[in-house]
Amino acid sequence: MHYTRSRRTRPRWWSLAAVGLVTALLTPPGPAEAAPDAEQVDRAPAAVAGPADGFASVAALGQNGTTGGAGGPVVTATKAADFLDYIDTIGPMVIQVSGVIQISSKQGVRPNKTIIGVGNAEITGGGLDFYRSYNVIVRNINFTEAEDDAVNIGQNSHHIWIDHNRFAGAIDGSVDIVRGADYVTVSWNHFDHSDKSMLIGHSDGAASTDIGHLKVSIHHNFFDHSRQRHPRVRFGEPVHVYNNYFLGNALYGVASTENAGVLVEGNYFRDVPYPLHSASGYADSGPGRAVQRGNVFVNSGQPETAGTVVEPRTYYPYQLDAAADVPSLVTAGAGIGRLT
Repeated sequence: MHYTRSRRTRPRWWSLAAVGLVTALLTPPGPAEAAPDAEQVDRAPAAVAGPADGFASVAALGQNGTTGGAGGPVVTATKAADFLDYIDTIGPMVIQVSGVIQISSKQGVRPNKTIIGVGNAEITGGGLDFYRSYNVIVRNINFTEAEDDAVNIGQNSHHIWIDHNRFAGAIDGSVDIVRGADYVTVSWNHFDHSDKSMLIGHSDGAASTDIGHLKVSIHHNFFDHSRQRHPRVRFGEPVHVYNNYFLGNALYGVASTENAGVLVEGNYFRDVPYPLHSASGYADSGPGRAVQRGNVFVNSGQPETAGTVVEPRTYYPYQLDAAADVPSLVTAGAGIGRLT
């Protein structure tokens, strides 16, 4: 898939680069910067995330893991205009989303934000875009009917944690991780009959920007009759796919292509005709590398493996749940309304 980034959907702050103000914008806000109106700030603490895990937890690129908007004001968005202002604000902020937020296209999110749904929060019609952004947490949001991607993590963005959300009806990707993005964790999400669930690496021609990047952890997600890309990977290594529940995925489960390195372990595949592509490539993409271990396959095809993959334990510790327990754990815990 070739991915074209529309200028109009870049974060508004990025256009200031032309006049040399990027450094100032990436500096934490000082006392002179405007704060949200007092009536828009919630003084009670939000139910923010615990510590990130997987690649989002790794200290790298100037970040000590992923903390989102911790330490910033806590605000609540009930209208699209307020929500768009908050995600475009400089500095850390915890943004609580309440009710239905109708947006269009992909809207840029600045660094150091936590976006968390309260109650049955929904973002519909459009999605979130990460363009050279970092340290962002997105939790407990129902993403529906995005006209493009529901979440696009691109242009060297890093330390992004996508956790306990539901994705349904996106025209393109539910969560795409592309163009040199790095240190991303996608965990405990419900991909509900989605088509293109997750693309890692946007093009076969992107080796120069993607090799050495696209390190992603994907765990405890429910790929619920979603069709493909769970994920489809180019170049990234290691991509760690563990303890996910794959159910009724019509085209395939995981595809490793263009010399990507993917470890697939401790997952449960039910009714998945092609659980894993690698040695033969996929579509027009050349072969990748994939290791599978400790997975359960029920009424599913044989996984295709090839080569070796860098161990994720090189970067972070983790503990696997038993693959046989994954369906009950994931159906009970993945998606919205299930934060602990």
